[in-house]
Amino acid sequence: MRRDIFQAIADPTRRAIIALIALQAMTPNAIAENFNSTRQAVSKHLRILTECELVKQQHQGREIFYSLEIEKMKEIDKWLEQFREIWETRFNQLDDLLTTIKNKKNE
Repeated sequence: MRRDIFQAIADPTRRAIIALIALQAMTPNAIAENFNSTRQAVSKHLRILTECELVKQQHQGREIFYSLEIEKMKEIDKWLEQFREIWETRFNQLDDLLTTIKNKKNE
């Protein structure tokens, strides 16, 4: 089942996994050591992240290493960009208003 990337990042554990493997590729056991949950639960999160193509697997011998798929993360950034522009415009408007108020007080 292919899932939406936003479903993948909606879960706090999956966001924590993304933060972990952004630094270096890790095995499921190494990832599970960072959580108070079973390796099986971590594997389910990894399966969802893999289905969404946010992480990729690389086999090395008997081990599987998971690493972050940076290009897929850009889809999230692209979606957020539209809101970033709105916030920046509003902050600029607020700056202008505060400057106007400050100038009126100094007159």
